[in-house]
Amino acid sequence: MMATGNGTRKRSLVVVQLSGGNDVLNTIVPYTDGLYHDFRQSVKVEADKVIKLDDRFGFNPRLAPLKGLWDEGKMAIINGIGYPSPNRSHFRSMDIWHTAEPAKIGNDGWLGRAIRDLDPRGENVLTGVNFGKGLPRVLSCSGVPVASVGGNLETYGLFPDKQDEWLRKYALDCFSEMYGGVDGRDAVLSFLGQTGTSALRGADILRTAPSKYTSSVEYGSDPLAQSLKNVAQVMFAGFGTRIYYTQQGSYDTHADQANTHGKLITHAAAAIRDFLDDVREHGMEDEVLVFAFSEFGRRVKDNGDGTDHGSGGSAFIFGGGVKGGMYGEYPSLRLEDQLDGDLHFNNDFRSTYATILEQWLGLDSKTNLAGTFEQFDFVRK
Repeated sequence: MMATGNGTRKRSLVVVQLSGGNDVLNTIVPYTDGLYHDFRQSVKVEADKVIKLDDRFGFNPRLAPLKGLWDEGKMAIINGIGYPSPNRSHFRSMDIWHTAEPAKIGNDGWLGRAIRDLDPRGENVLTGVNFGKGLPRVLSCSGVPVASVGGNLETYGLFPDKQDEWLRKYALDCFSEMYGGVDGRDAVLSFLGQTGTSALRGADILRTAPSKYTSSVEYGSDPLAQSLKNVAQVMFAGFGTRIYYTQQGSYDTHADQANTHGKLITHAAAAIRDFLDDVREHGMEDEVLVFAFSEFGRRVKDNGDGTDHGSGGSAFIFGGGVKGGMYGEYPSLRLEDQLDGDLHFNNDFRSTYATILEQWLGLDSKTNLAGTFEQFDFVRK
């Protein structure tokens, strides 16, 4: 089964990875909780500064661009998200989120598996596109082609700096000979051949997207804003892309948190708001869901000028097809309820994945996640 939005357009998923461990307590602030102010002597958001969501929680004031989405019911907050036996290593924790395998080292990424299920024959090399350097493990899956745009979309591709078309053709022909799937090659070379030829096919298609794009939205100059502008350009070009991935960081705020964290969430809020305004302008608001997450939260108690690695984070869902509000319980700050000084997670991140896979993308989450997980109801029916 493959879900579609209004009309014949298929639903898209845009994932924003907030790398480094976003501090939940200073993002969605429990401003009326005295324990928050006790534990955050130096690093806290004052109660009179928050943008109130209700009588307990408020946005960090830097998230002001998102308040309209919240008021319109187009933003969901997943509180207390995490996994059993949380790991405070950036690399291991992110690997767990990418593979959806908390107990062992996984082979494939959950979004790579989703791309395979959306396009089992690999007919569209642009079903999944990453915007950023390298290819995140979350998008990797054997036999699944994924394009990765490491810079400006207008100059994306193999050898884009070669202005002489003959030289460019010669270089691409050489690449094709090297990775062209010659009979008798071993499995590794065959895989490289498939990957290489897929990259050749996808590069020139993606480079045409900016010329097809018009919008009244003016994105910021920061990397996340420009990545989301690139996402919009590809989305509106109609290449059949279903999954988009990008990231922003670093949220590893051991020191100078007020400044660093403030700038990051300022850029994130503005970029996401601009992107959703762009989507609305192009009549696709109900077919696009944005999912933002971080590999873990921060410690409950500050370290004087920042916060250290913790657990029990939050994730965020945006879009016209979202049923807004709070999901999951905001973890208690009481000492007896903490997990070794961290917020205690209370819902498995795979519940959010399962909801996105089944209710948004129309896929079988049990196969993708190797198990059954309780789902939320943040997707509008």
